[in-house]
Amino acid sequence: MTYQPHGNDRSDMNARATRAEVSLTCDVRQGTKPWMRIKLHDISESGFCMDWRPGLSEQHQIYIRIPGLELLVAHLRWKREGMIGCEFSSRLYPPVFDHIVRQSLLEN
Repeated sequence: MTYQPHGNDRSDMNARATRAEVSLTCDVRQGTKPWMRIKLHDISESGFCMDWRPGLSEQHQIYIRIPGLELLVAHLRWKREGMIGCEFSSRLYPPVFDHIVRQSLLEN
């Protein structure tokens, strides 16, 4: 999968969200549980895929800290083969998405 930065033409807002493969370590928590270090594997403006950890529940919001960004909120939507898919509570602003992808490239 390749990543294409957003251009100025955003006329097709209903198109499937661009996904980018990333390898980015971040912090995740639910409620008052301790923060966990988790690896993100892909991301889009609407959600992300990351490693699954015991104790993560579909009933509670997931808080995610990515270095250099404010705290993001998401909900667990699926789990399979040691991975979970999450949907952001609010879509990422395109420049924030671009920043996360660039951050991942710098981390590798």
